[in-house]
Order: sequence, then structure tokens, then C-alpha cells
Amino acid sequence: MTFDWIVQGGPVMYPLLACSLVSVTITIERAIFWVREHRSRDRGRLDHLADLIAQGNIAQAQQLCEGSEDPIVRVVRFALGHRHESLEAALRLGAGEEIRRMGRYLKIHDTIVTLAPLLGILGTVLGIISSFDVMAGGRIDNPVEVTGGIAEALITTAVGLVVAMLSLIPYNYFSARLEREVSEMESRLTGMEIMYRKGMAGDAT
Repeated sequence: MTFDWIVQGGPVMYPLLACSLVSVTITIERAIFWVREHRSRDRGRLDHLADLIAQGNIAQAQQLCEGSEDPIVRVVRFALGHRHESLEAALRLGAGEEIRRMGRYLKIHDTIVTLAPLLGILGTVLGIISSFDVMAGGRIDNPVEVTGGIAEALITTAVGLVVAMLSLIPYNYFSARLEREVSEMESRLTGMEIMYRKGMAGDAT
């Protein structure tokens, strides 16, 4: 997109460009985040952790959690540290914090997907109004002024749709990724809670 297009698109182009810049920034940041998140997964440690908790070896389980960047391990470490108050509540609290971290900026992305086409429509309306003002002012003999408003309408509509579509793809991907991670976390943490109760029952006997 050239600078001439930005000028022809009128004032609505500037918030549209801001939306596109924010969308690209969020997409890059979230892509890097999920790559790091994938690399931090330690399913072998999780399995070993579940075995230790099932055996009632809480102290060893807490030591095993140390230094891990796996989000589920972090939740378990937090929960084990507060198990005397309420393990279930601690698991929920820790999981909620991890889910908020994973879902960061998704609402902004969603807003851009909705806002960009609306800004495009606003630019369309303003462009048409500009063209009608030219014709109402009796300057219809100057086609450049009339087509300038039409160009503004078309450009802002096109840019608004492009920004929305290019934002929608990563937004849907990150939303689906978040759902998968939440589902796995819930499954793993439920299993950890069951193992903890099993371990505590074994100690009681």
C-alpha cells in the first residue's frame, strides 16, 4: 500500500493502520509465546510427578516441580504448597492464572476483527458524503473531486476487510490453541487431584 492510498483513504485510514499494526504485533508476540510454551512442555516429568503424588511422596513431588517451566507443573507446585488449605481451590487458582496468561491479548485481537470492517464502513459513508457534498455544491463539473470521495469509500472498505481477515486467521488459531491447552490442563490436574487423594488414603492406612 502506497502513501497515496493512505491519503486517498481519508482520516479513517489512520485508525485502520493502527489496528493492523496492533494485530501484527499481537500475532508475532503470541506466535513466539506458543513456540516457547510448546518447548517448555515436560510430559515425562508430569508422569513421574503423578506417580510420586499417588505414592504420597509429596516432598519429592515438590522437589521435582522445582525449575520446571511446564505450566501444568507450575500449577501443581503451587497447589501442593497450599494443599493444607485446599488443594482443589489451589489447583483452580493456579490454573486460572495460567489460562489468563495463555489467553492474553485475545480480546484485543477479537476487537480488531470486529472493529476494522466497521471502520471501513465508516470510511465508505464519509467518502459518499464527501461526493454528495461536491455534487450539492455544484462542482459536479470537476470529476476529480467527485471521484475522490468514491475512492475514499472504496479504499477504506477494502482495507477494513483486509485487516479483519488477516486478524481473524491468527485469532481463530490462538483461540483453538487455548481451548486445547485448557482441556489438557483440566484433564491433567483432575488426574493429579485423584492421585493426591489416593496417596493420602494410602498414608492413612
